Amino acid sequence: MPFTIVIPVKGTDAAKSRLHATRELARAIAQDTVEAALAVAPVIVVTAAAARDFAGAGVIADPGTGLDGAIAAGIAAADGPVAVLLGDLPALVPHELADALRRASLLERSFVPDADGTGTTLLASTTDHAPAFGGGSAERHRAAGYVALEVSADSGLRRDVDTREQLEALGERLGARTRAVLLEQSRRD
Repeated sequence: MPFTIVIPVKGTDAAKSRLHATRELARAIAQDTVEAALAVAPVIVVTAAAARDFAGAGVIADPGTGLDGAIAAGIAAADGPVAVLLGDLPALVPHELADALRRASLLERSFVPDADGTGTTLLASTTDHAPAFGGGSAERHRAAGYVALEVSADSGLRRDVDTREQLEALGERLGARTRAVLLEQSRRD
């Protein structure tokens, strides 16, 4: 059962504020994530950023009502089963996502927890959704009937980046755009 992937991406200066990322770095992280997802399924990006930043994806305007509001707008724009993927997975590789979605298609509701096990990086449903992102979302998604998919903690699918340390720990696993921006920033420093 094919999924449409909804990816919320902040397109403002507040993007990735905990990471202390420049807009350029935040955009590169999102672009690497979207590119990996596009290799697997159709993608709808919900953002205030320029549509040209996400070539190949459908882009809709972020309604400005927070993360769950952006996700709801993306879900409303999609047909059929929907998977919500966070836009801060710069080490994601397509085969990891494809494998998780294949297994998710066998369940009504499923999710992938982040590497810490407390957050959520992927939320999939073949019926209806009850997104509850933010701190502690893994437990809220379990309580809403989502089943956790077994995915290695090392997988790029579980490695969202909220801090500089998390980003740097991914090293060579980072997507090409993210690596290029970091290299350029280190040359300027």
